[in-house]
Amino acid sequence: MKYTELISTLSDKHADTITKAQARSCIDAVLETIENNIMKGNRVELRGFGVFEGRLHKPYIARNPKTGQKVHVDSKLRPFFKAGKELKKRLNKEKE
Repeated sequence: MKYTELISTLSDKHADTITKAQARSCIDAVLETIENNIMKGNRVELRGFGVFEGRLHKPYIARNPKTGQKVHVDSKLRPFFKAGKELKKRLNKEKE
């Protein structure tokens, strides 16, 4: 599902109460809040769905495949998502 499809689904499901513009604002606010908290080093836990967090990867020495030259790669904070127990159960229940 793409971003625009998510907006359409939300606005269609609640057509009597919110417009597509309002649905876009809601989704943007949720995603921005998750992003800001990850950047601050906080976990965002949505019970029954999963956990969003940032994981710090250590610096390392890589190799440029074209030249063979060694390249230093700085440490990075990468986003990580772990599905919750209930989400895993629901996904596997549908397949059975």
